[in-house]
Amino acid sequence: MHAEERHQAILRRLREQGSLRVTDFADELGVSPVTVRRDVETLAERGLVARVHGGAVRPETRAETAGPGADTAPARLVPAPRTAATERVFGMIVPAADYYYPEVIKGAREAAGSRGIRLVLGISQYSPAEEQVQARQMLADGIDGLLITPCGSADDQHWLAELPIPFALVERRPENDISGAERAVTDHVYGARLAVRHLAESGRSKIALLLRDDSPHGPLVAEGYAGGLRAAGLTAPTAISFRIPSPSAMAERDRTIDEFIDAVTEGRVDAALVHNDHDAIVLLQRLRSRGLTVPGDLAIVAYDDEVAALADIPLTAVAPPKHAVGAAAVDLLNLRVTDPGRPRHRLAILPELHIRDSSG
Repeated sequence: MHAEERHQAILRRLREQGSLRVTDFADELGVSPVTVRRDVETLAERGLVARVHGGAVRPETRAETAGPGADTAPARLVPAPRTAATERVFGMIVPAADYYYPEVIKGAREAAGSRGIRLVLGISQYSPAEEQVQARQMLADGIDGLLITPCGSADDQHWLAELPIPFALVERRPENDISGAERAVTDHVYGARLAVRHLAESGRSKIALLLRDDSPHGPLVAEGYAGGLRAAGLTAPTAISFRIPSPSAMAERDRTIDEFIDAVTEGRVDAALVHNDHDAIVLLQRLRSRGLTVPGDLAIVAYDDEVAALADIPLTAVAPPKHAVGAAAVDLLNLRVTDPGRPRHRLAILPELHIRDSSG
């Protein structure tokens, strides 16, 4: 079982039962207690669970001890008192809890907590079918609104219009959307334009794009890239827009990166906007293995800024306002639940460019 699957199992158990013991849950999963303990620590660092002696509880659950022996005996778990201010419950379904979305979740959790709202989390693992399963469970448990980052095609998302409760999209702009769904998103078009402008102002004129085929943000990044070139009076180099396949097609990805490095060697490309951080780091390593320098031979701007600063040459990166998007989504949904007749809003928040060594 992968770590993400264990994380989802832990969150599901806490949602259903409110607490778990590490040793018992490790036996159920067939893994060591140390593994589950580390998973709990990871989730606690993200604010998704609260650790107690021997186990974990939901963040909003209050742990009380049983008296003088409490520091050596497992804590007795008592649900947090419910008041009128804490009766509102929102569900939140996101694709993952290990890349990009932890900060979105944290922003939503903090905003919900400050407004007396309980947030219930589900992880879909990019499965449209799992989104519906989790949404049905949340509805059965009782929620007042749903925050969701849907995956798949428009056909996979038609069920959202049939929800009996208000919902808001998080980091999604469905194509041909006429449903009027409210949403809080990053302005990825602006972010890509910002990256291209920075590279152009740094003296680069042959700016290429490396883009993941499997990212829902890819078309917006491509649109911003093209707009950034036009604004700078530049044309795309011959080696434009190498599209990096999903990680499952590793051989094809490797060929794509090798072709791109050939273009750098031949002088057809002197800068690149790379979506995402992981591929930017792979590109950096391959360039250096072939004797090419960064930013000398190639200036790089990564997109996402999850791990870009940790590369051996720290990467300049576009940083989406993930925390702010999560908080804004909670506010949109809370206002909709409070005032159903309120005009619908769609909020796009601007990302920032964090300049580091890779772009000169």
